[in-house]
Amino acid sequence: MKYPDNIREIAGLKPDYLGFIFYDRSPRYFEGDMPEVPREIKKTGVFVNATVREIAEKVGRFGLQAVQLHGGETAAYCRELREALPGTEIIKVFSVKDKFDFGQLFPFEDTADYFLFDTRGKHPGGNGYTFDWKVLKDYPSGKPFFLSGGIGPEEGNNVLEFLSSPEYGNVAGLCHAVDVNSRFETAPGYKNTGKLKEFKSKILCQHQ
Repeated sequence: MKYPDNIREIAGLKPDYLGFIFYDRSPRYFEGDMPEVPREIKKTGVFVNATVREIAEKVGRFGLQAVQLHGGETAAYCRELREALPGTEIIKVFSVKDKFDFGQLFPFEDTADYFLFDTRGKHPGGNGYTFDWKVLKDYPSGKPFFLSGGIGPEEGNNVLEFLSSPEYGNVAGLCHAVDVNSRFETAPGYKNTGKLKEFKSKILCQHQ
């Protein structure tokens, strides 16, 4: 999210999380004043190889409840971040394309609250296309994760299939959240409220 009026509109849809990008090379880079949003919506800062001090400053300034790490942050770094911000959720992002080495996850089992699987592309995020979710059939962890990467309005049926198909076994039950971004935008950082409302309603109505 980037624009105050749009932030208020999307907050009215009561998402579980709202993301704010603090990576100055992104067209969605957030700066300025953040409007009030309901406490039950977790304000999430998105960072790429930021220092612990930088993240702590943003958490304190904006009242962030979660941080999403999109860079090459190590498990030791995540441990240091947890010690500095004990009440803040840590979401560690991993980029996936046609295959993925799940061994990368093991060092983060004790330092991240959630994993997030995004599409490997030119940018750290917001590339606009999905990866092959069948890769996640081999997910070896019991840690809940976010499904991300180019999920758009027309992916509603695919998301529902992922969440309910026996093909994915117990893995789909570990899907904590569906992360949507660029495919719901009319401009970088500006979300289409109507499309998001329709997408959310479809998922919630059909996935019980």
